[in-house]
Amino acid sequence: MKKLGHSAILILVNHDVVIYNFRLELVERLLADGYEVHISSPYGERIDELIALGAVYHEITIDRHGMNPVKDFFILMEYKKLCFSIRPIAVLGYTIKPNIYGAMVAKWVGVPFIANITGLGTAVENDTWKQKITVLLYKIAFTKVQRVFFQNKENREFFRRNRIALDKYKLLPGSGVNLDRYPVSPLPECGDGKTGSPVKFAFISRIMKEKGIEQYLSAAELVKKKYPATEFHVCGYCETEYHGRLEEMNKTGIVKYHGMIHDVSNFISSIHCVVHPTYYPEGLSNILLESCSSGRAIITTERSGCREVIIDKVNGYMVPEKNVKELVLAIERYIKLSKKEKTAMGLEGRKFVERNFNRQIVVDNYMEEIYIAEKACKMCSRKAMSRKYVKLKNS
Repeated sequence: MKKLGHSAILILVNHDVVIYNFRLELVERLLADGYEVHISSPYGERIDELIALGAVYHEITIDRHGMNPVKDFFILMEYKKLCFSIRPIAVLGYTIKPNIYGAMVAKWVGVPFIANITGLGTAVENDTWKQKITVLLYKIAFTKVQRVFFQNKENREFFRRNRIALDKYKLLPGSGVNLDRYPVSPLPECGDGKTGSPVKFAFISRIMKEKGIEQYLSAAELVKKKYPATEFHVCGYCETEYHGRLEEMNKTGIVKYHGMIHDVSNFISSIHCVVHPTYYPEGLSNILLESCSSGRAIITTERSGCREVIIDKVNGYMVPEKNVKELVLAIERYIKLSKKEKTAMGLEGRKFVERNFNRQIVVDNYMEEIYIAEKACKMCSRKAMSRKYVKLKNS
């Protein structure tokens, strides 16, 4: 795919992890192909690494959870300034607010916008006034969008039912997984759960109710009573309401809390099985992809964003949402497997993601859309583009 000339790409995200952990390969590809890559995000420690690669950083403040019209208006205005100063040939959006407000500005300017629906979020999934407002904003913003990428079929059907950006849809294998960065590693030694080396489980996610932390902690308490030679690890950013409980359970040895971890691949190599009992409106769970790529079995819930990654009893176990009893049974089933069977289950997961979730698939789809956007921009006269940006500046 031949690049058409010096071109800027603007990427809008609400957190540095969103782009560094899951879109790094796309940024690297764009830079390697000679594009000027601009990233708008709240500051985080991964930003410096992106700058070191050659990306241009633009700091912005985004309240990821609130719906404050005044604060959101400032996001809109900041995106407007960015588009005027950068004059990108395409804008890429991830997560709700960057998608909505980025698409609005891109539409005003006449720049192609490529959206990625990384999940609906609780405000949109539940039938409330917040859902109605968000759906309306999507309808307004996405009238001129070039492409809407989805990570699961249920999110796509939600947009179709609400008649948002019809005929602009394309399904991706989530964010994909970098198979080289998450290589298969041998399982640690383990006993039968009662004696010998411990069987190690891990919860690796933002620690919040909807991610299933309550079910995981309850299951850990029950399983350890019967299988003392087990370990239950917890990794991730902790919501305030769980600080006290995690500290207490860490002291009693029921769980081992590690806080945020940066080398996820290395940590996965130290455990046997990843447990993700979420009922959050996932796009497609990255930790499940990373765990499978690393040759680890997974235990997760029967819902969109998770079921796409698991073949029940082949590369792990699938359980109903919010069901501690079934979660405990699945954990016990895994404990009872021999090490050879545990290894085989993990390798089935690796084969599955190799066939279906290689991140290069995602990068190639984005490059195709960017090439289309660039050709469209080249067809516009310089005067026409200048008039659009002058109009934006003065509006």
